[in-house]
Amino acid sequence: MNTTISANKNTVERSWFKVDADKQVLGRLATSVASVLRGKHKASFTPHVDVGDYVVIVNAEKIKVTGKKLKDARHYWHTGYPGGIKSASMEELLDKNSAEVLRRVIKGMLPKGPLGRAMLLKLKIYNDAEHPHVAQQLQDWPYYDDSSKS
Repeated sequence: MNTTISANKNTVERSWFKVDADKQVLGRLATSVASVLRGKHKASFTPHVDVGDYVVIVNAEKIKVTGKKLKDARHYWHTGYPGGIKSASMEELLDKNSAEVLRRVIKGMLPKGPLGRAMLLKLKIYNDAEHPHVAQQLQDWPYYDDSSKS
């Protein structure tokens, strides 16, 4: 008789991965990072348990966007005050804080609620190549590499 093993928070083993975002496409990188944060790459994946790994993204300021999205894509938000609708192009947002743009894109791909917020805490993003996570013995990113397409 085969039994299905359901993971729980006591049986999860986590790894640390380092991703170099230099010349990576925003959406393609975000989908693979969101998948690893959820733990979908593991055989022990359980949808209602946070079984994902830690991901450290460096060089977030060098991420690229394809097509005309830099000029044409508009992002809207509301301040909460009457008449408080704001908008900015993708180019303006990337110039201001590219790490925050990447974090928001990945956040949108994770589950909503406490589980998704716990998964997002395992994501560390830095605009340059320096990061304080040397002690975690980061593994190279094996899940997505778009550097061959320039």
